[in-house]
Amino acid sequence: MKYFAVFLPMKDEEKSKTYRQDHLDYLAKKAEEGAVFAKGRFTDGAGGLIIYMADSMEKAEELAKNDPYVVQGARGYEIHEWEMKQ
Repeated sequence: MKYFAVFLPMKDEEKSKTYRQDHLDYLAKKAEEGAVFAKGRFTDGAGGLIIYMADSMEKAEELAKNDPYVVQGARGYEIHEWEMKQ
């Protein structure tokens, strides 16, 4: 399993407010499925970060693209494979 850091930059604050619960429900479902390692928002309002666990960049991109924030145009997304160091 690989880790992928997904930055969700803010595009539309009103849409972000409108679709927040859908986004949180989506992440809760993905967490139950074992696909979310960590998640959180940036305190400066720039957006948020999710670290997904997936087998490939393609799967991580699928997870990011299906987030209601992205689907509804509230947030963009940028993905990077992340190597966790202890």
